[in-house]
Amino acid sequence: MSGTKRENIKQGTKVKVVQKQDQRSGKLTEGVVSKILTNSSTHPHGIKVMLTSGIVGRVKEILD
Repeated sequence: MSGTKRENIKQGTKVKVVQKQDQRSGKLTEGVVSKILTNSSTHPHGIKVMLTSGIVGRVKEILD
C-alpha cells in the first residue's frame, strides 16, 4: 500500500520511510509510526511521520 494518503496511516502502523538524507539513494528505514507530521490528506512524495525511534521521514510503504 502506498504512503501518499494520510487516511492509510495511523499511530502504531508499521511502515518503511525514506529519510531526507536518503532520498537520492532511496534507502528505506523500517519502523512504527509514533506521530503523523503532514497535515494535508495526501502528499505526492509520501506522508511525513515520526517513528518511535525518533526518525522522521516520508512513508514509502505500509507493511501491515
